[in-house]
Amino acid sequence: MIDLFSDTLTKPTPEMRRFMCEAEVGDEQKGEDPTVTLLQEMVAELLGKEAAVYLPSGTMCNEIAVKVHTRPGDEVLADRTSHLIHFEGGGPGLLSGVLMTPLDGDRGVFTGAQVRAGAHARSRYAPPTRLVSIENTSNLGGGRVWPLAAVQDVGAAARALGLATHMDGARLLNAVVASGTPARAYAGAVDSAWIDFSKGLGAPVGACLAGTRAFIEEAWRYKQALGGAMRQAGIIAAGGVYALRHHVDRLAQDHEHARILARGIADLPGIALDPAHVETNIVIFDVTAPGLTAAALADRLLADAQVRLSVMGERRLRAVTHLDVSRKQVEAAVEAMARALRRG
Repeated sequence: MIDLFSDTLTKPTPEMRRFMCEAEVGDEQKGEDPTVTLLQEMVAELLGKEAAVYLPSGTMCNEIAVKVHTRPGDEVLADRTSHLIHFEGGGPGLLSGVLMTPLDGDRGVFTGAQVRAGAHARSRYAPPTRLVSIENTSNLGGGRVWPLAAVQDVGAAARALGLATHMDGARLLNAVVASGTPARAYAGAVDSAWIDFSKGLGAPVGACLAGTRAFIEEAWRYKQALGGAMRQAGIIAAGGVYALRHHVDRLAQDHEHARILARGIADLPGIALDPAHVETNIVIFDVTAPGLTAAALADRLLADAQVRLSVMGERRLRAVTHLDVSRKQVEAAVEAMARALRRG
């Protein structure tokens, strides 16, 4: 199997597994798990925030951040393609009672001017705009990296309007490696941010949300209420510790593999793709071959060559490179795509 479905499919390396097995543990609810404490301290330092909290998933990071920053009936601004809107089961409305208002960004990146135009003026008739959320990198934007200046522009516009800012950093370290911008520079432009360990970093589970001490104290309340508090969580937190020490710089390899894939399929008849849009480890492209849908091509690739892609729409497919996919496999995926398209 050449599994390009998602970087969430990564498995811990043998070295990471050994490190996890040997982790010191304790009751994390009581603050007695030294490995969880270490990971939280590492993330707070990495992002330049006062404190951090370890959570089971990135989705919980987003949902807790929304709850801390807002009250029921508030409005949250986010890009139309954002994870908050599309992939969290309606969580912002279900859990926080907020209205999600989409902004039309450019492949996931919007501007301070759009924030100013989208925010409601204070009125008894309108939901109070309270929070702006940025997703860096933008998943449905094809792994697009937010330029630091764009994050700062949005942050400045939000502050001028009295709005809080949050960064969905599921693939923030991909943005860091691709752009050379330090993680704390990105996080310094927003009030809260998080990073995921179970995508390109290769840990099996978990994410860490960071902000001020007061923010994290409130986040802990919701972690408890939503069932996210754990016990001897150091065994899984150790995967995050190992990943931050050993798997960040290697993200550049995933980015190179994605560029190889993009260049290899961009000129195939029946494929629409601009390789210049591939900045990190995500390749999104359209199937233009007459009579061939994205689902049909994905089924053909899986049946004929054991290449698995993610279907994103009637004509759209996504491929994601990660540490369990080699360059040789990427090149084999290109060849498989060419053969599948030649079948007509």
